[in-house]
Amino acid sequence: MLRIRVAFCVKNLARGTEAARQKLLKDPDLDVVEYGCTSYCGICRNYHVAIVNGKPITAETPEELLTNIDEYIDNELLDQL
Repeated sequence: MLRIRVAFCVKNLARGTEAARQKLLKDPDLDVVEYGCTSYCGICRNYHVAIVNGKPITAETPEELLTNIDEYIDNELLDQL
């Protein structure tokens, strides 16, 4: 089974992305982690960002980020099963 890892930069979490992380932590099918830096500083400064299995997912709001993560998982990652 494919394991899905969702990573966050601590600085991006402080910008408001923490709300999205808290919701994702409740999903037992996800490994949610945080790092001091995810090496996506350019987009991290301007968007809410999560790194899903190595791919940066961005959004203007934490709510939109959750939607974009769900869509990426449903449309891209689940096809790999």
